[in-house]
Amino acid sequence: MIDLPGELFQPYISLKDVWVVMIIFVATLVRSSLGFGDALLAMPLLGMLVGFPMATPLMGMVAPTISSLILLSDWRKVEWQINRHLILATILGIPFGLLLLRYAPGMWVKGILGVLLIGFGLFRLMKPNTPELKQRRFAYAFGVLAGILGAAYNTNGPPVVVYGSLRRWSPERFRATLQGYFFPTGMFILLGQAAAGLWSAHVLRLYFYSLPFVLVAIWVGGRLNRRISFVNFERVVFIALVVFGAMLLF
Repeated sequence: MIDLPGELFQPYISLKDVWVVMIIFVATLVRSSLGFGDALLAMPLLGMLVGFPMATPLMGMVAPTISSLILLSDWRKVEWQINRHLILATILGIPFGLLLLRYAPGMWVKGILGVLLIGFGLFRLMKPNTPELKQRRFAYAFGVLAGILGAAYNTNGPPVVVYGSLRRWSPERFRATLQGYFFPTGMFILLGQAAAGLWSAHVLRLYFYSLPFVLVAIWVGGRLNRRISFVNFERVVFIALVVFGAMLLF
């Protein structure tokens, strides 16, 4: 049981808590600027700092908070029809992901995903004039893959990011549409973690400490997203995919 307010509201903040808040600020800035990347950036750092039992539910709270706040202002830019296909396909892919989690070596799967992200990012950086993916039916393939990876290793983002880049969405539409996908899936994760008893007073306290910095990072990231050109935005996305692929690989 959480002893409120004794445990939740403390009159001090430790140096480790400050580092946690700063990591969340930078991760939120990346997510608000590009539309993705917060968990891939924050989870390894938070895991080393406070451990994954605390880092996982903390980012589970932060991620849908970011999505909801971005959607409040940018919901008109979301490709809602495509998102419905992606979310449905993600749900269909979850059972296969659970089987993968049970029977496949995690290191091999993450390694293969890392190699694919690096390869795709480098290919698009070297050959930027690839054809646009116009058929919406491909959303199902990418959504199923996202469901498999999300259920197995909490990495549902990369397939959706790759799909968005192939659709050639503008930076603002790319950012908004990803939030329309991440918000409902993030809420399912959030509720599941709460039901599993992963929340604690310390996790909630860190979340509330982080909220003001999350708000600032979303505002700054939104301005950066609107100012960047389509060509430069694509280049940054592909570089980010290479970096995150390397993080998964190593």
